[in-house]
Amino acid sequence: MPNHIFGRSTKGQLPTAVAGDGCYLIDSSGKRYFDGSGGAAVSCLGHSNAHVRAALHDQLDQLAFAHTGFFTSDAAEKLADRLVAAAPEGIDRVYLVSGGSEAVEAALKLARQYFMEIGQPERHRVIARRQSYHGNTLGALAAGGNEWRRAQFAPLLVETSHISPCYEYRERRDGESLEDYGLRSANELEAEILRLGPESVMAFVAEPVVGATAGAVPAVAGYLKRIRDICDQYGILLLLDEVMCGMGRTGHLFACLEDGVAPDMITIAKGLGAGYQPIGALLVQGKIYDAVASGSGFFQHGHTYMGHAMAAAAANAVLDEIEGNNLLSRVREQGDKLDAALRAEFGQHPHVGDIRGRGLFRGVELVEDRETKKPFDPARKLHAKIKANAFEAGLICYPMGGTIDGVNGDHILLAPPFIIEDAQIDEVVTKLSGAITGALAA
Repeated sequence: MPNHIFGRSTKGQLPTAVAGDGCYLIDSSGKRYFDGSGGAAVSCLGHSNAHVRAALHDQLDQLAFAHTGFFTSDAAEKLADRLVAAAPEGIDRVYLVSGGSEAVEAALKLARQYFMEIGQPERHRVIARRQSYHGNTLGALAAGGNEWRRAQFAPLLVETSHISPCYEYRERRDGESLEDYGLRSANELEAEILRLGPESVMAFVAEPVVGATAGAVPAVAGYLKRIRDICDQYGILLLLDEVMCGMGRTGHLFACLEDGVAPDMITIAKGLGAGYQPIGALLVQGKIYDAVASGSGFFQHGHTYMGHAMAAAAANAVLDEIEGNNLLSRVREQGDKLDAALRAEFGQHPHVGDIRGRGLFRGVELVEDRETKKPFDPARKLHAKIKANAFEAGLICYPMGGTIDGVNGDHILLAPPFIIEDAQIDEVVTKLSGAITGALAA
């Protein structure tokens, strides 16, 4: 049978997924795979949630699609209300899109328009961080600091400044307290603002917990509060990208709540629809909406499927499950158990340098030498071998290379469904251990 799909890779043949059962995906041969990364931190409710499926059937019977140039929908209005009610202080409006890259792209364009609306047209520069990822559209890719994703498209990208990530394992100095490190790292933002000229900078973009590029690296205590102060001092918008780490993944509906910070904009996606529908959202402070409303009255942006009724219905049902089943507390509880299991298995492993993360968002960084933190030779492609070994064993995980600088370093990201059971934590750790052992021996 001919294959006409243009997939992510032209090499190899992927198995065909035909069913989902809780935390497992099942291929056409009947093989079961535990979804230990939720795809890419997407499938927070697993693959067979009855409530979400029923909500989609109900919405389809009422209304599938109405273009937002002409109509709103009850599902979209309800979702916006719920997100605002749960969001950090000052967030008042929700712009619904179809995914994370779209949300970040909308945020960057709205940031620019905001400053046009308030009479500061000279503000256009974006500052972000190295070893970050904010999406694959050109604006989002430019904001991100993932070097290997950016490299071939560099001539197409808007110039963006990148400061150091808040990456305590690699960048905290001997004898330096976590607080002092956090302040030192955050103060790089002020130095970059002054270098560029404060009047030219419009936004700083960061993930509260860095996802795929560096492997569940959380900001240290005090870092984001200092970032917030710097943005306020220089009149810059703070955009927190929670596409991967938000919607309960770290044990809070919005990851930045744990850091005690209210940004000007938040982007969410992935867990918002839990894989049942493609959906993302940009949440903004009321002052941003009001600037547009009292100015041009029109955000010069838009997508055909924004505010899609079916997608909004799925997201509402996902929130029903998270709220109704106390899944945020469960994420924290099971996340602690997963962390403990990882540390029991790998805490003294000669080639595991760091185990980190929050909630059910965990990273394991691999090193050739624990004492020096020396990474493995990238030519070994250790992360790719681990991924292949785990998949063969029936575990889906999310290993990546280039953890440190886009070339060097290997890590594994775990982001299992919120419904993971204790026995399944053991399954994940056991299969991951075997995959790592096999890859190191290869």
